[in-house]
Amino acid sequence: MALLETPLCDFGTPAIDFSLPGIDGKTWTLEQCRGPNGLLVMFICNHCPYVKAIQERLVRDVRELREHGIHAVGIMSNDPADYPEDSFDNMKRVAERCGYPFPYLFDASQDIARSYGAVCTPDFFGYNRNLELQYRGRLDASRKDAAPTDARRDLYEAMKQVALTGQGPQEQIPSMGCSIKWRDR
Repeated sequence: MALLETPLCDFGTPAIDFSLPGIDGKTWTLEQCRGPNGLLVMFICNHCPYVKAIQERLVRDVRELREHGIHAVGIMSNDPADYPEDSFDNMKRVAERCGYPFPYLFDASQDIARSYGAVCTPDFFGYNRNLELQYRGRLDASRKDAAPTDARRDLYEAMKQVALTGQGPQEQIPSMGCSIKWRDR
């Protein structure tokens, strides 16, 4: 498990379209996932301790961001052949257990993760209503363990600002987590 940090936000980069199967049996596109004020694209998985540490807070923040017109989508791009905990069936179990309030999609080819430049789980891409990148930072100060309950909600505050102004904060702290588990090409 390689620990990686996300690169700095490349403000204004357009969101990349996708068409991926969801655990709900539907195929989802970028357009179907977006909210009136923006979209949070999250590369997450089931086995990563960094994702597990934030699941409860992630669900809370995504629910609250919907009230501000920001919708979210979770994309799992790891190779389940090497990481069985990240299988499609386990994606369903995790989403149900955690109450994911967003589509949870499987990027079997890993093409979407590559096109976005995702490097780790979790990796957050926050877009404004024009689908221009405004946030590429962390959820909060959590690492392999959840941060204190009074920790600053970096992602929530940033995306709330995006909903109100169309622009993310200039100062962003990178997300960190396990490397994406790439398949040999």
